[in-house]
Amino acid sequence: MIRLSRRGARKQPVYRIVVIEKDRARDGRSIEVVGLYNPRTNPATVELKNDRIEYWLGKGAQFSPTLARLYKNAGAAPARPGV
Repeated sequence: MIRLSRRGARKQPVYRIVVIEKDRARDGRSIEVVGLYNPRTNPATVELKNDRIEYWLGKGAQFSPTLARLYKNAGAAPARPGV
């Protein structure tokens, strides 16, 4: 699964976009970091490693609902229909 992992101090969130097994904890050990999301900047910053995201989607990984929305709004075309 490709989802967000929270970092940063209290009330100052910064999120890593990570590939992680679905049953692991939110901030558990991830397989790979494929991006960064900072909601505190104006506008919010989304940095993606599109080649690695496409690789993991090809291997069967799925976006979390929140990350699917961020990926779509970042201007990246969905790799598969319905994503």
